[in-house]
Amino acid sequence: MDIERFRVPHAKGVRLADWDPDSTDGSKLDKKGAAEQLPALNDRLGELQQLLYAESKHKVLVVLQGMDTSGKDGTIKHVFRTVNPLGVKVANFKRPNDTELAHDYLWRVHANTPGAGHLTIFNRSHYEDVLVVRVHDLVPEAVWSRRYAHINDFERLLTDEGTVVIKLFLHISKDEQKQRLQERLDNPAKQWKFEHGDIDERKLWDEYQVAYEAALEQTSTEHAPWYVIPANKKWFRNLLISTILIDTLEGLDMHYPDPSPDLEKLKID
Repeated sequence: MDIERFRVPHAKGVRLADWDPDSTDGSKLDKKGAAEQLPALNDRLGELQQLLYAESKHKVLVVLQGMDTSGKDGTIKHVFRTVNPLGVKVANFKRPNDTELAHDYLWRVHANTPGAGHLTIFNRSHYEDVLVVRVHDLVPEAVWSRRYAHINDFERLLTDEGTVVIKLFLHISKDEQKQRLQERLDNPAKQWKFEHGDIDERKLWDEYQVAYEAALEQTSTEHAPWYVIPANKKWFRNLLISTILIDTLEGLDMHYPDPSPDLEKLKID
């Protein structure tokens, strides 16, 4: 799979209408075939994450963004099912509390970035401050518009200090969102995930698309690129994200640390 096809070019215009959320990149697989392939990818990702933890040299940050129902929780559940919780953390960024509001908007984000040997998943992220904040007009345009530069500088700081930043926009269609919201309403096991505010947010679909286009265009950089993940088909979403993560981690050329000297002389009684 050519993952570069899904990478957002640096400093070029972005129109989400040009990215097909139903795409499977010409794959001949279907849901059943993908289910047969995913366990091997899960195992390989687990191996690489264990190596990341053992070497304790690199830091990896995975940013998940997308419209409501785009599959952020599902991605974490299915793609990261074999990783070791000792070296992995999921950080959720919801409405900031009073303490967080008393600081700059990146304060709570920086505190959750990964340390050496660790992988952190942002389920939503600092990008909420140029998405929700923009769409709901929570601060003046003069404030949110300068945050793109802040974010680029922040991510440059992270990458300069050894963090690999992988940003994934889960791209679904409006019709697909409708089906998924209805499924939440109809399925008692999923009703807990539904909030009345989801309907209000759906009414702002077009405004969010414009906000996402601006964020992708202005913050997909060489050091921290965005990938647009076609997410209407969950099975393809999982395969593509797994492939991106594995390809990125393999590119780090990681190695297990040298063992302590003279281990071969030790005998366990």
